[in-house]
Amino acid sequence: MNLRDEIRRRFSEQPPGTVEAAGNLEAALEEARRAKAQLAEVQAELAEAQRVKFRMLEEQAEVQAELAEAQRVKFRMLEEQAEVQAELAEAQRVKFRMLEEQGRLQTQLEAVQAQLAEAKAYIAELKRQLFGSQGEPLSSEQEAQLKQLADDAQEQAKSPAPASLEVLAEEEQAKKERRKSKRPSRHPLPATMETETVTLEPENKHCPRCGLEQHRIGEEVSEEFEYIPAKLIRRRTVRPKYACRCEESTVVIAPMPPRLLPQSKLGLGLAVQLLLTRFDDHLSFYRLEHIFRERHGVEIPRQQMVQWIKHIAGWLKPIYEAMWQEMKAGNYLQIDETPVKVLDRDVSGKTARGYLWFYAVPREDVILEFCSSRGQDAPNKRLQGFQGTIQTDAYEVYEAVVKKNPKIERIGCLAHARRYLYKALQESLGEAVWFIGKIRELYRIESAARALDHTERHALRQVQAPPLWAALQTRAEELRPKLLPQSTMGKAVNYFLNEYKALEGYLRDGHFEIDNNLIENAIRPTAVGRRRWLFIGHPQAGWRSAVIYSLLLSCRRRGINPQSYLSDVLNRLPSTKITQIQELLPAQWKPPSANTS
Repeated sequence: MNLRDEIRRRFSEQPPGTVEAAGNLEAALEEARRAKAQLAEVQAELAEAQRVKFRMLEEQAEVQAELAEAQRVKFRMLEEQAEVQAELAEAQRVKFRMLEEQGRLQTQLEAVQAQLAEAKAYIAELKRQLFGSQGEPLSSEQEAQLKQLADDAQEQAKSPAPASLEVLAEEEQAKKERRKSKRPSRHPLPATMETETVTLEPENKHCPRCGLEQHRIGEEVSEEFEYIPAKLIRRRTVRPKYACRCEESTVVIAPMPPRLLPQSKLGLGLAVQLLLTRFDDHLSFYRLEHIFRERHGVEIPRQQMVQWIKHIAGWLKPIYEAMWQEMKAGNYLQIDETPVKVLDRDVSGKTARGYLWFYAVPREDVILEFCSSRGQDAPNKRLQGFQGTIQTDAYEVYEAVVKKNPKIERIGCLAHARRYLYKALQESLGEAVWFIGKIRELYRIESAARALDHTERHALRQVQAPPLWAALQTRAEELRPKLLPQSTMGKAVNYFLNEYKALEGYLRDGHFEIDNNLIENAIRPTAVGRRRWLFIGHPQAGWRSAVIYSLLLSCRRRGINPQSYLSDVLNRLPSTKITQIQELLPAQWKPPSANTS
C-alpha cells in the first residue's frame, strides 16, 4: 500500500473535519514535490552554469595565453624591426662612406688626369719645338736643364725624405739598393772576430790499396756566421771578512767597488743593454719585459726598467751638460725640432704633444732637449749666452729668437727652398726646372769644396756662387707678380725671396753649411723610435730620452761604437769626479785599450 492509500485510509476513519485537512496536506505535499522538482531543475541549471563558468575560465585562460604569445610575437617583431633599422642605418653609413671615398678618388683621378694632360701638352710642345718644321729648336741650356730635371728626380727618389714629415722607409730603400746591385760585393770578416775552428777528420785514413796511413796534403775550409744567444747571469760578489784572535784585532774586508745603483740588481752589462735596445734598437719596455721573461726566464717589470733608466740618465746628465757647454762656446749651431707624442695625466683620453729640439755642430756633437711647447721659450732659454750663427728653416720662432738676442744671427736652409720648387714641378715645369738647375750648380760647388779647408772653401764660394745667387734673385723677382700667391710655384718663389738673405748667408764663412740636412739626419733615429714605441710615457721622462739620444747620436756622428762608449763610461762614472767629466765627452773619449796604454 502506498502512502496515499494509507493517508486516505486513516483520514477516512477520522471524523469529517479531518478530511479537509488531509486534502490541504496533500496539496502541500504536491506543492512540495513541485518545489523539489523546481529545486532539482535549479540545481541542474546551477551545475550547468558552473560548467559553463569553468569552460569560460578555460577559454579565458586560453585567450590570455594567446594574448601573451601575441605580445611575445609583437616584441620579437619589434626587436627584428630594430635590428633591421640598425642594419639599414649601418648600410646608409657605409653608403655615405663609399660615396665620400668615391668623391675623393674622383677628385684624385681628376687631378692626376689634369697633371697627365699638362704633361702630355708639354711633351707635345717639346716635340713640336724639336721636330716641327716651323718650330724653333731648344737651346743647349734648355736641353741641359731637362736632363738635370730627370737626374734630380732620380736622386730625389733615392734620397730619404726629411724625418719631420715622418717618411722613413729604410727597409724598402735597402731592398731597392740590393736589387740595383748586380754583383754584390763580399765584405771581409773583421780580424778581431772570435773564431771557432772545427776539424772533421775522415773515419779511415789508411790507403785502401796498400793499407798504409795517408799523409795530409791540404784542406778545404768553409766559413759561416754563428750566433750565440745572449744570456743573463747572476753575479755574486763575495767579500770575506778576516780578523785575528788577539784582543786588539780589527775586522778586515775588501771595499765594495763603486756601482751605478747601490742596493740594486742592475749590472753594468744589463744597463748598457737596456740603453741600446730601448734607444738604439727602439724596443718598448713592454717588449723588453716580454723578452726577458720568454728568452731568459727572468721577470723584470717594465716599471723597474723605467726606474733604472731614470737613474742611468741622471748619471749621464753631467756629460750632456758639458757637451752643451762645449757646443755653446762655438759660434755656429744648426737647429731643428720634431714632434713626439706624450702620455700626460692632465690630458685625459688622448696623448699630448711634445717636441724634441735638436742643437748640433755639423759632423760633431748633437744635443736634444724635450719641451712641451714649440714656442720660442725653449730656444731662448737654451741659447742664453750663445754668440754666433744659427742655421734653421723659416719657422717664425727662430726669427723671434734672433730679434730678442742681438748677438745671434740666422742663416737659412737651401734644401727647404728646393723642396718647394720640386712641388712646383707639377704645375710650372719650365720655371721650376730653371731654378732647380741653378741650385744644382750651387750644390756642385759644395761638392767640389767638401775636401777643402774652411778658408779655401770660403774663397771658392766667393768666386763661383754669387753670380748664381744674383741670377736666382732676379728671376724670382720677375716671376713674383705673374704668379698666384697660393699656387705651388708662387709659394716656392715667395719662400725663396723672403728667405733670400738667410739662404745666401752661408757664403759669409767657410764653416757654414749650405743647408740643414745634417741636423735632419740626426732627427731620423728619433723618428724610427717614434714609430716603434709611439709615445713618451710621461712629460718628466722627456729629459731622459733627450740625454740618452744626445750621447748615442754624438757617438755615431764621431764614428764611436755606442756599446763600447757606454760600457766604459758607465763603468767609470761612479768613481769619476765632476772635474774629470771632460774626459768622458764623446769628443775626448778614448777606448779603454788606449787609456791603459
